Amino acid sequence: MSGDNDLIKLYSARILDLAADIPHLGHLETPDARVKRRSPLCGSTVTVDVQVRDGKIADFAQDVKACALGQAAAAVVGDVAIGCTREQIETARDQLKAMLKSGGPVPDAPFDGLDVLTPARDYKNRHASILLTLEATAEAMEQAEQSDCA
Repeated sequence: MSGDNDLIKLYSARILDLAADIPHLGHLETPDARVKRRSPLCGSTVTVDVQVRDGKIADFAQDVKACALGQAAAAVVGDVAIGCTREQIETARDQLKAMLKSGGPVPDAPFDGLDVLTPARDYKNRHASILLTLEATAEAMEQAEQSDCA
């Protein structure tokens, strides 16, 4: 079956390697913000903790319960999130969404490792899971900045 072969190609060795080695798993002891996001379509969940200093992620942790594609996205994000600004996270989120939904380019560095998920464009039912970590991180950054201003 052609569909089965396409799905097998989607779960490449690179995606499976990323999914098996997600950086910063767990929770922070004292996060500035913690955000849990869930994909209603597939039930994948991601919880992200951030500590923010001088407008950048100083510490990051994530609890990922997602398919291999969502795990691969979390691995790429977890590898580069520390040191990023809210603007960089939001830009990466928006670029990843455009890459998946409308054939846009791969997100800018340091998130260009998300190119591994380009084959998932054709699997709309996987998009929400892939976007979870960046969505949760962007929301956590926003919450941390709001609480810092309070």
